[in-house]
Amino acid sequence: MKFLLSVLLTPAVILLSSTHVLAEIKTKIIEYKQGNTVLEGYLAYDDAIKVKRPGVLVVHEWNGLQSYTKKRTQQLAKLGYVAFAADIYGKGIRPKNIEESGKQATIYRQDRKLLRERAKAGLQVLQKYPLTDSKRIAAIGYCFGGGTVLELARSGVNIAGVVSFHGNLDTPDPNDAKNIKAKVLVLHGADDPFVPEQQVQAFQREMRLGNVNWQLISYGGALHAFTNPEAKNNPKGAVYNSSADQRSWQAMRQFFAEIFAK
Repeated sequence: MKFLLSVLLTPAVILLSSTHVLAEIKTKIIEYKQGNTVLEGYLAYDDAIKVKRPGVLVVHEWNGLQSYTKKRTQQLAKLGYVAFAADIYGKGIRPKNIEESGKQATIYRQDRKLLRERAKAGLQVLQKYPLTDSKRIAAIGYCFGGGTVLELARSGVNIAGVVSFHGNLDTPDPNDAKNIKAKVLVLHGADDPFVPEQQVQAFQREMRLGNVNWQLISYGGALHAFTNPEAKNNPKGAVYNSSADQRSWQAMRQFFAEIFAK
């Protein structure tokens, strides 16, 4: 079933031109757990679509599940997906500055097993949601979240695809690539100082040796955090790039059309 969507009145309200029914993007906070840790995710979907539809897991940047991630989650809902933004850090843990963000991100980058388990917990919420077609699931992430969805793929979860937007590409054990079942799309800023060329090359070797179905698109002139309009060279090397933002979003949409095709 295909729908032609156009924005009407506010970003949260859309018109389904195929039926001329005014629909609202529904959002809700969902509390869930990983082990004994309470997490608080954010769900968005279009309530005018009554059938099950593909689901997209969204993983936040290093500053936690805040407004930017929620905006992207709503955008995915407007495209017709059930979108769920996972909470990696835990309920109430929302860093307020660079120092706090770095401290939280380091915890999980140094414990990839825990990082994977937090991502899996969010994935399970999405898979079990009644409107989700559990056989058609993807995961996307931004910066810290981009690295997270790659780790999720390396854990061997059976999902259709993962998309990393300006995420870190390194992993403690490149041999884990042999576990990857998902198709992989990496959208990378060619001049990202936080993901240097050596890391990019190591990632490509990892994907080849793991016999992964993968793509990597580099955007010339783009630095870290190129999709986030709030990125203004703080930290230095993280700058919004409108062209790379638009191109990467379209690349994701084309990728979804491929992996979700029946």
